Amino acid sequence: MPLYQQLEQQLEDLIRDGTLPAGTVLPAERQLAESLGLSRATIQRAYHTLRQRDLVAAQGRLGFLIQGASARLHPGMDRLKGFTEEMRLLGKVPSSRILERKVVSDRSIASIFGLPSPARFLKLVRVRYGDGVPLSREVAWYNLSAAPDLEHGDLSGSVYTFLADRCRLPLIYCDQTVEATMANEEECEIFGFAQPLPCLLIKRRSYTHGEVMMEYVEGLFRGDAYSYRLRLGT
Repeated sequence: MPLYQQLEQQLEDLIRDGTLPAGTVLPAERQLAESLGLSRATIQRAYHTLRQRDLVAAQGRLGFLIQGASARLHPGMDRLKGFTEEMRLLGKVPSSRILERKVVSDRSIASIFGLPSPARFLKLVRVRYGDGVPLSREVAWYNLSAAPDLEHGDLSGSVYTFLADRCRLPLIYCDQTVEATMANEEECEIFGFAQPLPCLLIKRRSYTHGEVMMEYVEGLFRGDAYSYRLRLGT
């Protein structure tokens, strides 16, 4: 087996057994070449192959960061669906952990909904899991004037299903943006990152019948697990 493949295999084994967790910075090519007595070209080729397999990511001056051994998810963005439905479509078992749940009045959130400052919202902060792996941290606000049953409802599962089945207020469409950002300290702890990694920040405004805005959510999705798929036509 060529030297670069031997090195690639050894690094992959360390990634898969957790010795090199997500967020770990790999040694610089020159440094690793000198310590192992190999050529820099051999190190470059091993790193390049690991990058092609989405096990590491190039981070400019930071060098290469471990992304982890789990396969990336490729959800579509062709229609409005919640996290629970999305996970099931991807063959994953969805679950959630509620970090915060409270009723709030927030002037900035009210302005997003186009409501008066005293308007009441249910604020829900959750970690969302697929097959037990933390995939996103969501901060969501829900319009209690339109759906008061949310205040005391069972939201351990899908909020979208609760809105449709219990409140008779299915979500019809949403406006959504996707931004690149870095995980903060709390999010790194949730995702198990050794240091901040690039993530996707998805901001969504969801509407029910009559153009009534029901939800505003900011969800941070781990960049080492997500690659969104979108089909465009002419």
